[in-house]
Amino acid sequence: MANRVSQSPDVDAVTAAFKRASIGAPPSQFRVPPGSPQIHPIPVAPSTGMAARRNKPVFKLSDITGEQEFGGGSAGAGNGVGTAPQSEWPPRRPAAATSTPFANFGKIVDPSGALNFSGKAILHSSGVDFSNGPSFAINMDQLQLGEELGSGAYGTVKRVLHRPTNVAMAMKEIRLELDNTKLNAIIMELDILHRAVHSSIVEFYGAFFIESCVYYCMEYMDAGSLDKLYGVGVPEPVLGRIVYFMVKGLKFLKDEMQIIHRDVKPTNILLNKKGDVRLCDFGVSGQLEKSLAKTNIGCQSYMAPERIKGESQNALSTYTVSSDVWSLGLATLEIALGRYPYPPETYSNVFAQLTAIVHGDPPELPDSYSEAARDWVNRTLVKRPESRATYAELLSHPFLLEDAQRQVDMQGWVARALQWRDAKRQERIRKQEQEHQHPVETMRPS
Repeated sequence: MANRVSQSPDVDAVTAAFKRASIGAPPSQFRVPPGSPQIHPIPVAPSTGMAARRNKPVFKLSDITGEQEFGGGSAGAGNGVGTAPQSEWPPRRPAAATSTPFANFGKIVDPSGALNFSGKAILHSSGVDFSNGPSFAINMDQLQLGEELGSGAYGTVKRVLHRPTNVAMAMKEIRLELDNTKLNAIIMELDILHRAVHSSIVEFYGAFFIESCVYYCMEYMDAGSLDKLYGVGVPEPVLGRIVYFMVKGLKFLKDEMQIIHRDVKPTNILLNKKGDVRLCDFGVSGQLEKSLAKTNIGCQSYMAPERIKGESQNALSTYTVSSDVWSLGLATLEIALGRYPYPPETYSNVFAQLTAIVHGDPPELPDSYSEAARDWVNRTLVKRPESRATYAELLSHPFLLEDAQRQVDMQGWVARALQWRDAKRQERIRKQEQEHQHPVETMRPS
C-alpha cells in the first residue's frame, strides 16, 4: 500500500498541506481584525459580553463535506464513470481519484494548511473563523501545557494555561482522520460550543488546527466530572441543585438551538470548586428535524428503551428529546445511589442488562429521599416516551420548585467530595505500591 500511496499526487498534496498547517496563515476573507481580543471573558449572563457578539449560524451535518459524502462508493455506478467513449482510442485515464477519501480529504485541508468545513468554519494555526459568526484567535504558542485530565474515543483533554491572560483552560486534542464520523463530531461540537452561551454549558475560548490535529480550548472546571465525586454521598438538596442546572442546560439546547445532547451521563457533567455545574461533550449531539432525531449515537448504557429496541432490530429508531429525559433520570439515580442503576455485575451478560432496561421495572430512588424527589425521577423513567415529563414539566415539579427556595452549600459539598476523591486516589496508590513490593508468589508443585 505504501507504493500505491506514494504514487498518488493527491496524497502528496494532502501531506504537504499537513506540513504547512503549523505555519499557514488564516484565509484573508476570515482574517481577524487587528486589536481583537484573543480570549473573551466568561459572560455573566447571555445578554452581555461574548454572548451579545455571537450570531447563531445553524449547521447541518451535510454542510461538512458539501454535496457529497467521503468515498466514491457506488455513487457513479451505472453512469459510465471512468469509462472512455468507444470512439476514443487509446482510452484516457480517469481523473485522478476524485472520489477517493484522500481526494475528498484534500478538499477539506486547503493548500494553506487550514481545515475548511465547506466555508462554514475554518480552523488554522492561529484560531478559528466562523463564516456567520465571530472569530476566536488563539494558538499553541500562547499555551503552557499541564497535566492530562482525561481521554476518550474522541481525543485527549489536558489542562493548559493561556499565558497572555493567565487563564486556566481545558484543551481537547483530536487527531484528524479519514473518518466522516469524527469530522461530524468536530464541527458539531465546535458549532454548539461557540453558540451555546448559557450558565449550564461549558464556556468556549477558541480552537485551532496544526499538524493534522484539531485543538479546542474550553472552560477549565477544576473539580472535574461528577462521576468522580458522587461517591462521597449526595444529600437531596445537593442532588436537586445539580439536577436543576442539568435540566436548564438541556432545555436551552432544545428550545434555543434545536439540539438533543444524546450522551447525558455523570461523566459529561462538570463542576468547579465554586459549585457551578456545566454540561459538556457535544460531539455526538445532533440537530432535531421536525422535533425528531434519527441517529443512534451515544452511550448504550444510558439509552432509552426505544433506542435499544431500534438497535436490536438493526434499524434506525426514531425518537424525540424524551430519550434525553430518560438518560437524565438514569444519571440522577446514579448520582444519588453512587453507582450505575443497572450494575453490570448483577447480569449474566450485556444482553440481559439491556433486556432489563427495555422490559423490566424502572429503578427508583430509595425511601430515604422525599416523595417529591422520588416522583420526579419516576416521571423521567416512564417506558413510553410520549408519556415522559418534558423539561418544562420537570422544572415546574415540586422537587425543583423546592430547590429554588433552598440555600444549598454547593461549595462546601464540592470541597468534601474532592477530599474524598483524593483520599481514595491515595489509597489506590498505596495498594498498588504494596502489591508491587510483595507480589503473590506462584505455587510450585512439590
